[in-house]
Amino acid sequence: MKRLLKPRLEFPRLGLPAFRRRILVRGVFLLLAVATLALSVVVLKDEKERAWQAYQHGFVRSQSEIMARLRHPAGRLALLNAGRLGQGVTPLAPLLLPYAAIDFDDPQKSQQAVEMAGCSVQYPDGASLCAAIGSNPYAGGFIYLVGSFQAGELVPRERGSRTPAAAHRARITLDMRGSTYHWIAPYEAMAPQANQAARGRLTGFVDNGTPQLDARARPVRDFRGWLWQNSACRDLAPDTVAPAGGDCLRRTHYSIRLPVELFRDALFRKDMRPAWPPEDLGSMRLRVEMLPPGETASPLFDSNAPGAQLAASLDELSRSLLPGERVQIRKMGSEDAGTITLKGQDVQVQPSAPWLLRLIRWLPLDAAGVSPAVNTPAAPTGQDILYTPVGNYLVSFTGHPRDVEQGLAAVATRLSWYLGAMLAAIALAWLVVELGLIRRITALTRRAAAVSYNVQDGHIGPRLSDLDISDLRGPDELGILAGGLADLLQRVKDDLQREQLRAQQERDMWHAVGHEIMSPLQSLMVLHGPDDPGHRYVQRMQQAVHVLYGTASPAEALQAANLPQGRLDLDAFLTHVAANAHFAGIAGVAYAGGVGAVIVRADEFALEDVVTHILRNADGYRPAGTPITLSLSASESTASATLHNQGATIADELLERIFELGVSDPHKPPRTGNGEHRGQGLFVAKTYMAKMGGTIGVHNTADGVAFTLTFQRLG
Repeated sequence: MKRLLKPRLEFPRLGLPAFRRRILVRGVFLLLAVATLALSVVVLKDEKERAWQAYQHGFVRSQSEIMARLRHPAGRLALLNAGRLGQGVTPLAPLLLPYAAIDFDDPQKSQQAVEMAGCSVQYPDGASLCAAIGSNPYAGGFIYLVGSFQAGELVPRERGSRTPAAAHRARITLDMRGSTYHWIAPYEAMAPQANQAARGRLTGFVDNGTPQLDARARPVRDFRGWLWQNSACRDLAPDTVAPAGGDCLRRTHYSIRLPVELFRDALFRKDMRPAWPPEDLGSMRLRVEMLPPGETASPLFDSNAPGAQLAASLDELSRSLLPGERVQIRKMGSEDAGTITLKGQDVQVQPSAPWLLRLIRWLPLDAAGVSPAVNTPAAPTGQDILYTPVGNYLVSFTGHPRDVEQGLAAVATRLSWYLGAMLAAIALAWLVVELGLIRRITALTRRAAAVSYNVQDGHIGPRLSDLDISDLRGPDELGILAGGLADLLQRVKDDLQREQLRAQQERDMWHAVGHEIMSPLQSLMVLHGPDDPGHRYVQRMQQAVHVLYGTASPAEALQAANLPQGRLDLDAFLTHVAANAHFAGIAGVAYAGGVGAVIVRADEFALEDVVTHILRNADGYRPAGTPITLSLSASESTASATLHNQGATIADELLERIFELGVSDPHKPPRTGNGEHRGQGLFVAKTYMAKMGGTIGVHNTADGVAFTLTFQRLG
């Protein structure tokens, strides 16, 4: 028997609009790749402008900071002693101060002068010493010694005593120009001033190396020294003074003006102008010792002690410079003066792709003050003049913008890997969409168009059921869609039929159960008349059965309940609630009381339901251990009971809707067990209060929530 062959399914010629989605998807991927590259170039150009602007601002800021630090006494001290600082700490060499002299007679002024200049050498035990000369030669040929150390109670020199070792004393040694000079300066006490434990002079004598001063020894005429000791002990609180007779270590300050005859001789020579500062200042060696009483006692302070830290130097200014920047300082008017050069700290050059560096240099720069035709601007420069007592200095600043491009290229090199990964992801996504989705959709579209074409009038061909899409089946989304569409529709129909059957069976079951409940309820209604307190509960059960039948809503069932009108002592009722609330599982309910009998219009049982709902609601929100307080207030016509609990407040948008049926706080703590919040308790409370002629309200307080029940007051 011959097989009957069906006419072949005709495939119509589809126009360009049928494939516009495919063209759109390919164009989107191409545009996404181009936009990613363009965005990267634009961002790189913008970052170049930002980096250049930031460098310009940083260059100006560095210039201002360097000049500010050079104009500060500490900076000028480092500049004036640039050739001497850093040659070693001990033994000390006198420095050149940025001001003419030190007011050594005043402890505050002398300490402030050395602290601002930064000339003090710090020692591990907390002692310090600044040895320096003034910048003005005509202020006298002196070396100033200002410092501090720790010492106990000072022992002064007795008047007329020729034994310096019997008292605290300073011993000073100066080596200069091949000669050594020695001074010994015992402490002579004076009346102390406020906040001082001791004060006195250091009277200087020429030290001949013997324990006794010569009988004809006289104090050095221009030697001046002062010694001050604080009243506060080192090991006690700052404002605590040591008890009388007690001994402790105290901070002791000294200020000495040391006369140097060679300086003075050079100043007053008429044949030539004095050279100041002395050229051999850096080769001088100075030693200062603070000795306690006793010939063999160890020094309390020795300037040659190890561990001393260097004074400030110009090298610290280099930390304020950006990498590649350079500062040159040259004294004006002096041809033989050397130039001091400071450079920014070298930063290790991070690896960067050469093509990225060329791209960055090729990108135009639109920053302010730069021509648009210039891609890389010239290095910025600047000059300033620093005025000092010993001459003026020209300070020149030179930038290095190449570091900006190299740093930006290093960052761009690291980010280029992410850009390459993004482009690779775009290409992979296009390939997956093209091969795995668009081509199969195109085949399905052509076959669906063939079905639509062949079912039209005038065309003979198979119908929809004849479309063969078995070759498009697969585990992916499109295969599931092509192969499971018919099964899905059939399953939906079967599920709908089963659901209709189940709903009908459930409805019949509830009607049967409701019929069995209604008969006993009718008998209970007869047994419990309207005056019986249990009548309202039977009535609520009847309304619930009506809801079960579908003839009434839950709100209608609650509102249909009848409440008897009665008289109630609200004060006694609240007292009873506070005393028995713990039997209902609500602990910590307190009632202030004290108002007296307040008779209101209310039903005791209905009001008990209202208060129970509110108390359970408050118990769920309050923190553990906090009470729920009840209070009562009354006027001539109304009485109000307030139930307050601490804890979280009610959101403003819920204050007006919290008494509606089905409205519940989504953040309310869950109930114990499997029960859910249905938003019914406060609706019941509002309904019962309305039936008793009262109202219920809620408002937030500073520490929680308060519910207010208002009743009509009876005589």
